[in-house]
Amino acid sequence: MGSDADVAALAALVADAEAAADVVRAGQVREVRVLAAAGVLAEQQSAGASERVKAREMALRGIAAELAGVFVATDRTLQRRIDEARDLVDNYPLTMAAWEAGRIVRGHVRVIQDVGCVIPAGDRAEFERLAIEKCERDAPNRVRDALQMVAERVHPRSFAERHEEVAAGRCVSVKPGPDGMSDLIATLPTVIADGIVDRLTRQAREIINARPARDAAGVPDERADTRADANGGAPDAETTLDVGSSFIDDGRSIDQVRADVFSDLLLAGTPALDPTATGDGNGTLGAIRAHVQVAVSALTLMGNDEEPADLAGRSPIDAATARELAGNATSWDRLLTHPVTGTVLECDAYRPTAAMIRLLRARDRHCRFPGCRQPAIRCELDHTIAASDGGKTHVCNLADLCKRHHDVKHHTRWHVAQLAGGTLVWTSPTGRVYREDAPPPLVTFTIPEPPGTAGPPPDVPPPF
Repeated sequence: MGSDADVAALAALVADAEAAADVVRAGQVREVRVLAAAGVLAEQQSAGASERVKAREMALRGIAAELAGVFVATDRTLQRRIDEARDLVDNYPLTMAAWEAGRIVRGHVRVIQDVGCVIPAGDRAEFERLAIEKCERDAPNRVRDALQMVAERVHPRSFAERHEEVAAGRCVSVKPGPDGMSDLIATLPTVIADGIVDRLTRQAREIINARPARDAAGVPDERADTRADANGGAPDAETTLDVGSSFIDDGRSIDQVRADVFSDLLLAGTPALDPTATGDGNGTLGAIRAHVQVAVSALTLMGNDEEPADLAGRSPIDAATARELAGNATSWDRLLTHPVTGTVLECDAYRPTAAMIRLLRARDRHCRFPGCRQPAIRCELDHTIAASDGGKTHVCNLADLCKRHHDVKHHTRWHVAQLAGGTLVWTSPTGRVYREDAPPPLVTFTIPEPPGTAGPPPDVPPPF
């Protein structure tokens, strides 16, 4: 830790930095307003001209050429900056005011302007208000995803409708490049593109991790094939290759490996070289599947609205795709978020764990609807309080119901409540109440009574 003098020096430095930031911000704001005024001047100079569009362009070129000398830039660059400044001043007044007041910085302004361009002018004020609130709480490089979600919700046309239109334009094209190289461009829905990159990355890492161990001098360690994994004697990923493997001198970067695997998958349907393969058997490389993380509201999941879902780290995706992904997922997690800030407060899995399933089968033994004795192994686990209504995936909120009575619970006026110890209280549509205690086990461990005794000593509780 520094001395008191060091702390004082740092405090003075921070104060100077704040003052400098204020000066820079004021200069940036003034520059934007000057450039916007240049655009207004060009429009005024061309007013009344017979060919107004051409006249304004010529006036703007002349003004940009004049200012280019002041800003030490090309006139083309200044003309572009004038257009951007005019757009910002005319169409984002709340953003300009927040910037001038020091509530946000230049980076925030750029993101708001980039994302807000898709919002019609009549709805942009609401977008600005919400966007500024989010920008005040986070750095510019971290707010883009949140602002994209805000823009999608404010837009008068639904995200699903717009996505359907642009998805019709999906395509694959080739852009020739120099030196015998080309760019293969696939225009796809974001969730598909993100999944493709994720799978390629996982496969590339598997290939890189399978490279043989080397000593400090870079020479392959011939003892690698004799080393055993600490988990029980099986060789690890680096010990599956012999010294003669073609992967020993594999020095490709992860980008190069991704590109090579991508080509193999499209041309041959499987990676041509799989370092995880043994003998004539297939390796694990081809079995790797893409992972994407999607957050979707319960109402959207149930089809009550068409709000976009959030593809973590990327951009919004349409509700139909999110529902399809959730329906095909083997498990998903429920997030409880703050109603105002959106901060995640709690997370639990919708799908019960294997341990929960074993415990509930042992506890319930059969369907827990009154009178039903369908074995638990043929039943479905039901959330007594539905997950969409806030019910947790916990043994105190789960019970085995056969398919027939699971449907009865969800599609009729039968109601059930779960008490402590797994007791279910069913109420029929006519108001009759049926109590279903957890069935006692038929096989229990008991201490045999000594010969000639009628029961346990008074101070010993009876065995269960």
